[in-house]
Amino acid sequence: MLFKLLLYLILASSLTVLLLRLVTGIYAASRTHALADAPAERVAIVFGAGLWRDGSPTPVLRDRVATAAELYFNGKVEKLLMSGDNSVVTYNEPEAMRQYALSLGVPDEDIVLDYAGRRTYDTCYRARAIFGVESAILVTQKFHLPRAIFLCNALGVTGVGVEADRRYYLKRSRFIWNLRELPATVGAFVDVYLTKPLPILGNQEPIFPE
Repeated sequence: MLFKLLLYLILASSLTVLLLRLVTGIYAASRTHALADAPAERVAIVFGAGLWRDGSPTPVLRDRVATAAELYFNGKVEKLLMSGDNSVVTYNEPEAMRQYALSLGVPDEDIVLDYAGRRTYDTCYRARAIFGVESAILVTQKFHLPRAIFLCNALGVTGVGVEADRRYYLKRSRFIWNLRELPATVGAFVDVYLTKPLPILGNQEPIFPE
């Protein structure tokens, strides 16, 4: 009896996890656009994705920055909000993103850095609370977009997504990323509807002061 109960609980939990992932996928589908078809917005939010040991962006992060730069050069956005982790001095995602964007020709005055975007939740929350972003194009890979779109819209930023899949990623990497998204998606729902954590906040720095 106890074994059957445990089995049912595991099955129910697994189905819940898959259902939440499906829900965010359906929610994001109509809000995801090809780069050329993306609606014009004033801001593109670029999510951090890790650095190499030398402090340079990983290929995944370079693809996100390059996609955002292309949106900028195509006149789809006016500013790029680079959001990532800078919790220690030796790890500075936003600055690495900035340097790569500069190398692609994006003017420095149109790059805004968020040094406390440690999680997708934090990035979306701070985009509205600190930088005054009400709507944006969200730039990240296909595996991450559903959660990013769900979180930003739930936290007050009307967001549509553009996929930053600019190269072939190893099947093993894609499998791991999608596997990680399952508990991460559950965590996103818990954050939005239950725990409602506050990220690091500070003085408001509106991208477009009134």
